[in-house]
Formats: sequence, C-alpha cells, structure tokens
Amino acid sequence: MPVGFHLVAKTEKYVDPKTQKEKRRSPVSKNVVCQELIKQAVTNLIPFRFVVFDVWFASAETMVFIHQQQQRDFICPLKTNRKVALSRGEKQQGRYLRVDTLELEAHATREIYLEGVDFPLVLVKQVFTNEDGSVGIRYLVSSDTTLSFAALTTTYHERWQVECYHKSLKQNVSLTKSPTQTVTTQTNHFFAALCGFIKLERLKMSTKLNHFALKSKLYLRALHSAFATLRTLTSGQGSA
Repeated sequence: MPVGFHLVAKTEKYVDPKTQKEKRRSPVSKNVVCQELIKQAVTNLIPFRFVVFDVWFASAETMVFIHQQQQRDFICPLKTNRKVALSRGEKQQGRYLRVDTLELEAHATREIYLEGVDFPLVLVKQVFTNEDGSVGIRYLVSSDTTLSFAALTTTYHERWQVECYHKSLKQNVSLTKSPTQTVTTQTNHFFAALCGFIKLERLKMSTKLNHFALKSKLYLRALHSAFATLRTLTSGQGSA
C-alpha cells in the first residue's frame, strides 16, 4: 500500500555537456528523496523491518541512513561494477574487487564490505531465467548478515509488488491521463489516483479479484446502467 509520495519538480536549468542543449533537473537527488520518504514512514510509526529498493537507490549514503540512522535493515541489488572488500582488513587497506569477479557458490552467502559503508553486508548471487529464455544474474546485499540465501531472495522478491502498483496506477486509476496544468491540480490528481488505488486494493482483499478484473466489472456495470437509462429515454420518446 502507498504510504507516501513525492512529486519531482525540475526547477533548475542546465546545459547538457554532450548535446549542449538546455534541460531541466530537480535540485534534490533521488537518494535524498528516498531517505526523506523512509524517515517519514518511521515518524508515522509504520511497522517495517526491511527497506527493499532497486539499484538506482543503492548509494552508500542511503544504506548508512537506513541502517544506522533509522535502525532498519535493507535489501538491494548492486551494479556489476560495484567494488567490494572481502574483509574489514582488506577494506582498511583499500583492496577492493569488482563484485562480478567474485567466485560465489550457488545459494551461498558471503560477508563483504562496501566503500563508504562501515558495517558488513551479506552478499548473494542470484541466477534466474528471463521470459525470453535468457539467463540473468543479480547481486543482492543486505545489512542483516544473519539472512540465508532463501530468506534474502524471497524477501527481495516482495519488491515486485511495487511494479504491479505502478502498472495499476497507470492502467486502472488513470494516473497518466491527467488534464491538469498547474502544480496544485497535478498534485491533487496524483493524490486522487493513490486514493483510487487504495480503494481497489481494499476491494481486492474482499472480493479476491485483481485490479484489472475489478475495473472490468465496474466498467460493464456502468455500461449496463447507461444502456438502461438510454432505453428508458428512448421508450419515452416513442410513446410521445
């Protein structure tokens, strides 16, 4: 369920060094936004143990923020070129290796250290098959070094619900079909879409139907009501 949101405001202008074209960007980085949303969730007393996120938010600063400042654990992937140390001693000596050069056994865990992160992390190598039959590799780390391979990968898989959430926002509650032009009306539209998603999620729990099935039932009921009204109006004109 959505517990917070942030609208990106690209208020700064800059010149792209490659294209020499003027562009706009937000003065606040995505990792800072991520940290603020997590902090707000803690302030709101939302009970959670893990923060799971994709590689775009896997900065050392965010990891330290979650684990040391907010007293929570996290699970996230690393880019293949991320450098890790295999012991605290090697970290202190600056001896780092690319994560994709490590020899990791299947379904095994390995304790490692990252630059900018003072506490140890547990690392696993997850091999999976994509829909097109190709093989993919994902390197996952967690601040909870007691996790097994199964526990770590199963918990991270829960993040897939975020992708389902985004898809439903776009296709079932018309997030991307906003006719609004101002910041206030755009914000209101976005918030209304979140409220619509929550209503669908509550109906999903009571009816055991997914959002797309619920949307179809509501759409068909609306069509039946419209045709019934049309028949009533038409029959009234005929009698006249």
